[in-house]
Amino acid sequence: MNIMVIGGGGREHAIIKKLAENKDVTKIYALPGNGGIAADAECVDIKATDIDGIKAFAQEKGNIDYAVVAPDDPLAMGCVDTLEGIGIPCFGPNAKAAIIESSKVFAKDLMKKYGIPTAQYETFDDMAKALEYLETAPIPTVIKADGLALGKGVIIAETRDDAKAAVRRMMEEKAFGESGTRIVIEEFLTGPEVSVLSFTDGQTIVPMISSQDHKRALDGDQGLNTGGMGTVAPNPYYTEAVAAECMEKIFLPTVRAMNEEGRTFKGCLYFGLMITADGPKVIEYNCRFGDPETQVVLPLLQSDLLTIMQAVTEQRLAEVDVTFSEESACCVVVASGGYPASYEKGKVITIGEPEGKTDIFIAGAKLEDGQLKTSGGRVLGVTSVADTLEEAIQLSYRNVEKITFEKAYYRKDIGRRALEVERS
Repeated sequence: MNIMVIGGGGREHAIIKKLAENKDVTKIYALPGNGGIAADAECVDIKATDIDGIKAFAQEKGNIDYAVVAPDDPLAMGCVDTLEGIGIPCFGPNAKAAIIESSKVFAKDLMKKYGIPTAQYETFDDMAKALEYLETAPIPTVIKADGLALGKGVIIAETRDDAKAAVRRMMEEKAFGESGTRIVIEEFLTGPEVSVLSFTDGQTIVPMISSQDHKRALDGDQGLNTGGMGTVAPNPYYTEAVAAECMEKIFLPTVRAMNEEGRTFKGCLYFGLMITADGPKVIEYNCRFGDPETQVVLPLLQSDLLTIMQAVTEQRLAEVDVTFSEESACCVVVASGGYPASYEKGKVITIGEPEGKTDIFIAGAKLEDGQLKTSGGRVLGVTSVADTLEEAIQLSYRNVEKITFEKAYYRKDIGRRALEVERS
């Protein structure tokens, strides 16, 4: 079986490694892939957003049996629609369903309409009105660009001046391009955050093991927001009681709401949750596997990933058993010094032999003259699996120490909060 995976980061590397476990998979193409993915798939230099190029490649090959579209941009651009239009079955939502991530305004209005718990909010496409609203809005507040912004289009404003500056940055200075033409200003919620990825075929929804992301660049949750500096799974805040409440009030209602809107969602639906004093609420939806959450969730998946994905595509997910290990996993992201602001590229990466149940998922690296060199902000993720969360964290950090490149940076406290909860 020949599979095409669209994307080129650590998430895609984790997906490719898991797909390769299926004995029926003979060839995996990664478009564009990266220097590390090249060890596990044939990389093709076509950008994930080059929908016409992806289509042409698939037609030229003529033997692509299945495609996995992983990143948000090509999903929003209709990559699944295009590939299915030439007869290639896909894992991932079509463009009509991907709007649940590509438009924050759509997502918030959907939740309001169908009574799905989320923060109070207002939407604006007029900067003057947004600034006027901020004169009396509760502070702190959260400012979100409506469209896709590489996970960076959300600003938590601690003061009124910061909130106004964020609005001007999005709407006037176009810091996130057209994504900031419309914005959402919403209530600042407090409580522990939980990420829950789920498989859904639009009829059945199967949540995966929960995880906890670490978005800030620096230890102690300080510094700028990033795409994610590390994750642990499972998330100790996500108890059985919380899971049951989420299924009843959030997961199933979201699937049903999308069906009611004529936007049936098939693929991986990501729920970014906050466990507030009033119960779990949705912070955000993603229309795909999270990154780096995927790097701790998939290593714990015991069922065959391709079998699950095909069942989602064919709307027979209810027939498939989806099971996860009872172990724990920790992923520590090793980044280029200076990320998420400016950073240098082209640094030679040295990776020692990992110990234990460990995967190295490459995100931002290229092969040049036979050497792996840095090419992005988040360079790689080191994921270790062990019987307990504490052991998984320790193992991951031991393996991180075996990786070197100039100006490498990583947080030293991934999983610390989760451990404190477990011990309390």
